[in-house]
Formats: sequence, structure tokens, C-alpha cells
Amino acid sequence: MRVVMVTVSVLPESVDDFRAATLANARASVREEGIARFDVIQAEDDPTRFLLIEAYRTPDAPAAHKETAHYATWRDTVAPMMAAPRRAEAFVGQHVPD
Repeated sequence: MRVVMVTVSVLPESVDDFRAATLANARASVREEGIARFDVIQAEDDPTRFLLIEAYRTPDAPAAHKETAHYATWRDTVAPMMAAPRRAEAFVGQHVPD
């Protein structure tokens, strides 16, 4: 499993619109075959900070995700809402069954 954590700082006046656009992208993303999980997390102490946690089933799935229409819509919609460029870090994850 590959896990990508994306840190985003949003302009204060764009928080609600960013959250709505990002949740729409997450809902579409979890329907992709290669995505196991897509979480949208907002900081309690600073509502302008978000963490997107994306868990992919295969090494090729992140690139496939970036080719989808819903990702392109999200990327173009939220770009002017960001206070700074988003930052992504990739990790190797281990799934622990229930």
C-alpha cells in the first residue's frame, strides 16, 4: 500500500469552499479501483489547515488518480484558495486486518 499525505494551507475566506470541493473529490476518489481510502482532515486549532490522507492499493494508482476528471476539477477549483503550495509526502503502508 502506498499512502500519500498532502498538507494544505487555505486562505481563511476559502475554508468552506475548499472543504466542499475536497469532500466532493474524496467521494469520487474512493470509487476508484486503486484507492483504498481517502480522508479529509481539518486541524482543530487552525481551520485553514487540512491534511489529506490517500491510501492507494498499487504503486501505479496515484498516477491514475491524477488522470481522473474529478481530480482535475478539484486541482483547478482549489488552486486559488491555497495560502501556500500544497505539500505531499509518500509513505509505504502496512494494512492490519481486523
